[in-house]
Amino acid sequence: MLRAKIIGTGSYLPKKVMTNHDLEKLVDTSDEWIMTRTGIRERRIADKKEASSDLGIKAAREALANAGLKASDLELILVATATPDMIFPSTAAYVQHGLGAGNAAAMDISAVCTGFIFGLSIAEQYIKTGRYKTILVVGTEIMSRILDWTDRKTCVLFGDGAGAAIIQGSEDESGILSTHIYTDGSYADFLLAPGSGTRHGYGSAAQGDKSNCIHMKGNETFKVAVNFMSKVAREALESNGLASEDIDLFIPHQANQRIIEAIAKKLGVPSEKVFMNLHKYGNTSAASVPIALDEALRENRIKRGDLVLIVAFGGGLTWGASLIRW
Repeated sequence: MLRAKIIGTGSYLPKKVMTNHDLEKLVDTSDEWIMTRTGIRERRIADKKEASSDLGIKAAREALANAGLKASDLELILVATATPDMIFPSTAAYVQHGLGAGNAAAMDISAVCTGFIFGLSIAEQYIKTGRYKTILVVGTEIMSRILDWTDRKTCVLFGDGAGAAIIQGSEDESGILSTHIYTDGSYADFLLAPGSGTRHGYGSAAQGDKSNCIHMKGNETFKVAVNFMSKVAREALESNGLASEDIDLFIPHQANQRIIEAIAKKLGVPSEKVFMNLHKYGNTSAASVPIALDEALRENRIKRGDLVLIVAFGGGLTWGASLIRW
Protein backbone atom coordinates (compact mmCIF):
# COMPACT_ATOMS: atom_id res chain seq x y z
CA MET A 1 0.00 0.00 0.00
CA LEU A 2 1.32 3.43 -0.96
CA ARG A 3 2.05 5.61 2.05
CA ALA A 4 2.84 9.30 2.34
CA LYS A 5 6.41 9.71 3.53
CA ILE A 6 8.30 12.76 4.78
CA ILE A 7 11.55 12.78 2.79
CA GLY A 8 12.93 16.16 3.83
CA THR A 9 12.34 18.85 6.44
CA GLY A 10 13.47 22.42 6.98
CA SER A 11 12.92 25.33 9.32
CA TYR A 12 13.64 29.01 9.68
CA LEU A 13 13.74 31.18 12.81
CA PRO A 14 14.12 34.97 12.62
CA LYS A 15 17.38 36.33 13.97
CA LYS A 16 15.93 38.65 16.62
CA VAL A 17 15.63 37.01 20.04
CA MET A 18 13.22 38.41 22.63
CA THR A 19 13.93 37.10 26.13
CA ASN A 20 11.68 37.14 29.16
CA HIS A 21 13.86 39.91 30.56
CA ASP A 22 13.08 41.97 27.45
CA LEU A 23 9.37 41.44 28.13
CA GLU A 24 9.82 42.69 31.70
CA LYS A 25 10.43 46.13 30.15
CA LEU A 26 7.16 46.02 28.18
CA VAL A 27 4.61 44.48 30.53
CA ASP A 28 4.12 43.63 34.20
CA THR A 29 5.76 40.21 34.24
CA SER A 30 9.00 38.47 35.18
CA ASP A 31 11.25 35.74 33.91
CA GLU A 32 10.29 33.59 36.90
CA TRP A 33 6.54 34.11 36.29
CA ILE A 34 6.79 33.16 32.61
CA MET A 35 9.09 30.17 33.18
CA THR A 36 6.97 28.79 36.01
CA ARG A 37 3.70 29.00 34.07
CA THR A 38 4.85 28.26 30.52
CA GLY A 39 8.42 26.95 30.36
CA ILE A 40 9.26 29.62 27.77
CA ARG A 41 12.54 31.50 28.18
CA GLU A 42 12.77 33.33 24.85
CA ARG A 43 11.15 33.60 21.41
CA ARG A 44 12.06 34.87 17.94
CA ILE A 45 10.58 38.04 16.41
CA ALA A 46 10.44 38.63 12.67
CA ASP A 47 11.92 41.74 11.11
CA LYS A 48 9.38 44.40 10.14
CA LYS A 49 10.23 43.78 6.47
CA GLU A 50 9.49 40.04 6.73
CA ALA A 51 6.11 38.52 5.89
CA SER A 52 4.95 34.99 6.68
CA SER A 53 5.69 33.89 3.12
CA ASP A 54 9.31 35.05 3.48
CA LEU A 55 9.79 32.79 6.49
CA GLY A 56 7.99 29.93 4.74
CA ILE A 57 10.12 30.20 1.62
CA LYS A 58 13.34 29.90 3.63
CA ALA A 59 12.08 26.83 5.48
CA ALA A 60 10.84 25.30 2.21
CA ARG A 61 14.18 25.82 0.47
CA GLU A 62 15.90 23.99 3.28
CA ALA A 63 13.40 21.11 3.08
CA LEU A 64 13.91 20.85 -0.68
CA ALA A 65 17.67 20.76 -0.24
CA ASN A 66 17.42 18.05 2.42
CA ALA A 67 15.16 16.03 0.13
CA GLY A 68 17.52 16.48 -2.83
CA LEU A 69 14.79 18.08 -4.94
CA LYS A 70 14.21 21.25 -6.94
CA ALA A 71 11.26 23.61 -6.66
CA SER A 72 10.17 22.50 -10.14
CA ASP A 73 9.59 19.00 -8.72
CA LEU A 74 6.75 20.24 -6.53
CA GLU A 75 3.18 19.55 -7.67
CA LEU A 76 1.24 20.91 -4.69
CA ILE A 77 2.06 23.46 -1.98
CA LEU A 78 0.02 23.60 1.23
CA VAL A 79 0.72 26.52 3.56
CA ALA A 80 -0.74 26.47 7.07
CA THR A 81 -0.86 29.93 8.62
CA ALA A 82 -3.01 32.07 10.90
CA THR A 83 -0.97 35.15 9.99
CA PRO A 84 -1.16 35.35 6.17
CA ASP A 85 0.67 37.99 4.18
CA MET A 86 -2.76 39.45 3.39
CA ILE A 87 -6.39 38.33 3.06
CA PHE A 88 -5.76 37.45 -0.58
CA PRO A 89 -4.00 36.26 -2.60
CA SER A 90 -3.00 33.25 -0.52
CA THR A 91 0.32 33.12 1.30
CA ALA A 92 0.83 29.85 -0.59
CA ALA A 93 0.80 31.78 -3.87
CA TYR A 94 3.66 33.95 -2.62
CA VAL A 95 5.56 30.88 -1.43
CA GLN A 96 5.06 29.20 -4.80
CA HIS A 97 6.32 32.27 -6.67
CA GLY A 98 9.23 32.83 -4.28
CA LEU A 99 10.40 29.25 -4.71
CA GLY A 100 9.95 29.31 -8.47
CA ALA A 101 7.66 26.28 -8.22
CA GLY A 102 5.71 27.02 -11.38
CA ASN A 103 4.43 23.45 -11.73
CA ALA A 104 2.65 23.44 -8.37
CA ALA A 105 -0.87 24.33 -7.33
CA ALA A 106 -0.86 26.21 -4.02
CA MET A 107 -3.36 26.95 -1.28
CA ASP A 108 -3.58 28.06 2.35
CA ILE A 109 -4.90 26.08 5.31
CA SER A 110 -6.52 27.87 8.25
CA ALA A 111 -6.45 25.64 11.32
CA VAL A 112 -4.15 27.76 13.50
CA CYS A 113 -1.79 25.63 15.62
CA THR A 114 -3.08 22.35 14.14
CA GLY A 115 -2.55 23.64 10.59
CA PHE A 116 0.54 21.57 9.79
CA ILE A 117 -1.18 18.33 10.79
CA PHE A 118 -4.22 19.31 8.70
CA GLY A 119 -1.75 19.84 5.85
CA LEU A 120 -0.24 16.40 6.36
CA SER A 121 -3.72 14.90 6.26
CA ILE A 122 -4.50 16.57 2.92
CA ALA A 123 -1.11 15.63 1.48
CA GLU A 124 -1.56 12.04 2.63
CA GLN A 125 -4.81 11.68 0.69
CA TYR A 126 -3.37 13.13 -2.52
CA ILE A 127 -0.33 10.85 -2.30
CA LYS A 128 -2.44 7.73 -1.64
CA THR A 129 -4.69 8.41 -4.63
CA GLY A 130 -1.69 9.06 -6.85
CA ARG A 131 -2.96 12.51 -7.85
CA TYR A 132 0.31 14.16 -6.80
CA LYS A 133 3.74 12.62 -6.27
CA THR A 134 5.60 15.46 -4.53
CA ILE A 135 3.95 17.82 -2.05
CA LEU A 136 5.31 20.63 0.13
CA VAL A 137 3.63 21.31 3.48
CA VAL A 138 4.63 24.53 5.25
CA GLY A 139 3.69 25.99 8.62
CA THR A 140 4.64 29.65 8.87
CA GLU A 141 3.64 32.33 11.35
CA ILE A 142 4.44 35.86 12.49
CA MET A 143 2.35 35.80 15.64
CA SER A 144 4.13 38.89 17.00
CA ARG A 145 2.07 41.02 14.57
CA ILE A 146 -1.24 40.09 16.22
CA LEU A 147 -0.23 40.31 19.88
CA ASP A 148 -1.44 42.84 22.41
CA TRP A 149 1.87 43.73 24.00
CA THR A 150 0.06 45.07 27.09
CA ASP A 151 -1.62 41.69 27.78
CA ARG A 152 0.81 39.60 29.82
CA LYS A 153 -1.43 36.52 29.52
CA THR A 154 -0.85 36.25 25.76
CA CYS A 155 2.16 38.32 24.67
CA VAL A 156 4.59 36.10 26.60
CA LEU A 157 3.43 32.93 24.84
CA PHE A 158 4.03 33.37 21.14
CA GLY A 159 6.93 33.65 18.72
CA ASP A 160 7.62 33.69 14.97
CA GLY A 161 9.04 31.00 12.70
CA ALA A 162 8.44 28.52 9.89
CA GLY A 163 8.84 24.81 9.29
CA ALA A 164 8.38 22.69 6.18
CA ALA A 165 8.24 19.10 5.00
CA ILE A 166 8.41 17.40 1.60
CA ILE A 167 6.01 14.49 1.12
CA GLN A 168 6.31 11.69 -1.44
CA GLY A 169 4.90 8.19 -1.80
CA SER A 170 6.55 5.15 -0.22
CA GLU A 171 5.89 1.47 -0.86
CA ASP A 172 7.85 0.18 2.13
CA GLU A 173 6.86 0.15 5.81
CA SER A 174 7.91 3.75 6.42
CA GLY A 175 5.65 6.78 6.15
CA ILE A 176 2.52 8.21 7.74
CA LEU A 177 0.50 5.38 9.28
CA SER A 178 -2.56 7.57 9.84
CA THR A 179 -3.59 11.15 10.51
CA HIS A 180 -6.62 12.19 12.55
CA ILE A 181 -8.06 15.73 12.54
CA TYR A 182 -10.99 17.35 14.34
CA THR A 183 -12.78 20.69 14.73
CA ASP A 184 -15.41 21.93 17.19
CA GLY A 185 -16.61 25.46 16.48
CA SER A 186 -18.65 25.60 19.69
CA TYR A 187 -15.36 26.44 21.44
CA ALA A 188 -14.44 29.20 18.98
CA ASP A 189 -14.43 31.97 21.59
CA PHE A 190 -11.72 30.20 23.61
CA LEU A 191 -8.99 31.39 21.23
CA LEU A 192 -9.57 33.95 18.50
CA ALA A 193 -8.60 37.23 16.81
CA PRO A 194 -12.09 38.77 16.41
CA GLY A 195 -11.22 41.94 14.51
CA SER A 196 -9.59 40.24 11.55
CA GLY A 197 -12.50 39.42 9.27
CA THR A 198 -16.03 40.16 8.11
CA ARG A 199 -17.86 39.40 11.36
CA HIS A 200 -16.51 42.39 13.28
CA GLY A 201 -14.66 44.32 10.58
CA TYR A 202 -11.02 44.38 9.69
CA GLY A 203 -9.00 45.91 12.51
CA SER A 204 -5.32 46.78 12.44
CA ALA A 205 -3.04 45.80 15.32
CA ALA A 206 -0.38 48.09 13.81
CA GLN A 207 -2.73 51.04 14.35
CA GLY A 208 -3.52 50.14 17.92
CA ASP A 209 -6.77 48.23 17.27
CA LYS A 210 -6.56 45.42 19.81
CA SER A 211 -9.63 43.66 18.40
CA ASN A 212 -7.25 42.30 15.77
CA CYS A 213 -5.05 40.76 18.48
CA ILE A 214 -5.18 37.31 20.02
CA HIS A 215 -7.82 36.86 22.72
CA MET A 216 -7.64 33.69 24.81
CA LYS A 217 -9.47 32.09 27.71
CA GLY A 218 -6.37 30.56 29.22
CA ASN A 219 -7.71 28.20 31.88
CA GLU A 220 -10.50 26.84 29.70
CA THR A 221 -8.15 26.38 26.75
CA PHE A 222 -5.63 24.52 28.92
CA LYS A 223 -8.20 21.95 30.05
CA VAL A 224 -9.64 21.13 26.64
CA ALA A 225 -6.20 21.14 25.01
CA VAL A 226 -4.97 18.39 27.34
CA ASN A 227 -8.19 16.40 26.94
CA PHE A 228 -8.50 16.62 23.16
CA MET A 229 -4.82 16.03 22.37
CA SER A 230 -4.67 13.02 24.69
CA LYS A 231 -7.76 11.50 23.06
CA VAL A 232 -6.61 12.00 19.48
CA ALA A 233 -3.15 10.65 20.32
CA ARG A 234 -4.71 7.48 21.72
CA GLU A 235 -6.93 7.21 18.65
CA ALA A 236 -3.91 7.36 16.34
CA LEU A 237 -2.17 4.61 18.30
CA GLU A 238 -5.20 2.35 18.69
CA SER A 239 -6.21 2.63 15.03
CA ASN A 240 -2.81 1.12 14.15
CA GLY A 241 -2.86 -1.54 16.84
CA LEU A 242 -0.12 0.20 18.81
CA ALA A 243 0.30 1.50 22.36
CA SER A 244 2.12 4.40 23.99
CA GLU A 245 4.95 2.00 24.92
CA ASP A 246 5.70 1.65 21.19
CA ILE A 247 6.41 5.38 20.74
CA ASP A 248 10.07 6.26 20.18
CA LEU A 249 9.55 10.03 20.09
CA PHE A 250 6.54 12.17 21.00
CA ILE A 251 6.47 15.62 19.37
CA PRO A 252 3.58 17.72 20.73
CA HIS A 253 2.60 21.24 19.77
CA GLN A 254 4.93 23.57 21.66
CA ALA A 255 2.39 25.73 23.47
CA ASN A 256 3.04 25.34 27.17
CA GLN A 257 5.31 23.05 29.16
CA ARG A 258 2.55 22.23 31.64
CA ILE A 259 0.22 21.16 28.81
CA ILE A 260 2.92 18.97 27.30
CA GLU A 261 3.74 17.34 30.63
CA ALA A 262 0.04 16.72 31.36
CA ILE A 263 -0.50 15.03 27.99
CA ALA A 264 2.62 12.89 28.34
CA LYS A 265 1.46 11.80 31.79
CA LYS A 266 -2.01 10.89 30.49
CA LEU A 267 -0.47 8.85 27.67
CA GLY A 268 2.19 7.28 29.86
CA VAL A 269 5.06 8.59 27.72
CA PRO A 270 8.29 9.09 29.73
CA SER A 271 9.93 12.51 29.63
CA GLU A 272 13.00 11.22 27.76
CA LYS A 273 10.74 10.40 24.79
CA VAL A 274 9.10 13.84 24.71
CA PHE A 275 10.64 16.49 22.44
CA MET A 276 10.45 20.09 23.65
CA ASN A 277 11.99 23.26 22.27
CA LEU A 278 9.40 25.82 23.39
CA HIS A 279 11.88 27.29 25.87
CA LYS A 280 13.72 28.71 22.84
CA TYR A 281 10.88 29.63 20.49
CA GLY A 282 7.60 29.85 22.41
CA ASN A 283 4.35 28.98 20.63
CA THR A 284 4.88 29.43 16.89
CA SER A 285 1.36 28.16 16.06
CA ALA A 286 1.26 26.23 12.75
CA ALA A 287 5.07 26.34 12.57
CA SER A 288 5.50 24.69 15.97
CA VAL A 289 5.32 21.01 15.00
CA PRO A 290 7.40 21.20 11.78
CA ILE A 291 10.10 23.27 13.50
CA ALA A 292 10.26 20.70 16.31
CA LEU A 293 10.30 17.81 13.83
CA ASP A 294 13.15 19.36 11.86
CA GLU A 295 15.12 20.08 15.03
CA ALA A 296 14.57 16.55 16.33
CA LEU A 297 15.98 15.15 13.10
CA ARG A 298 18.98 17.48 13.25
CA GLU A 299 19.67 16.33 16.80
CA ASN A 300 19.49 12.68 15.70
CA ARG A 301 16.54 12.04 17.98
CA ILE A 302 14.84 10.10 15.17
CA LYS A 303 16.32 7.11 13.35
CA ARG A 304 15.02 4.81 10.63
CA GLY A 305 12.23 2.55 11.89
CA ASP A 306 11.29 4.81 14.82
CA LEU A 307 7.64 5.42 15.65
CA VAL A 308 6.99 9.16 15.90
CA LEU A 309 3.75 10.62 17.22
CA ILE A 310 2.94 14.28 16.57
CA VAL A 311 -0.07 16.04 18.04
CA ALA A 312 -1.40 19.61 18.04
CA PHE A 313 -4.26 21.79 19.20
CA GLY A 314 -5.36 25.26 18.10
CA GLY A 315 -8.06 27.84 17.62
CA GLY A 316 -11.30 26.70 16.04
CA LEU A 317 -11.04 24.71 18.15
CA THR A 318 -8.98 22.26 16.10
CA TRP A 319 -6.86 19.28 17.11
CA GLY A 320 -5.14 16.39 15.43
CA ALA A 321 -2.46 13.72 15.51
CA SER A 322 -0.29 11.90 13.02
CA LEU A 323 1.53 8.64 13.64
CA ILE A 324 4.64 8.15 11.51
CA ARG A 325 6.95 5.17 10.98
CA TRP A 326 10.28 6.76 10.08
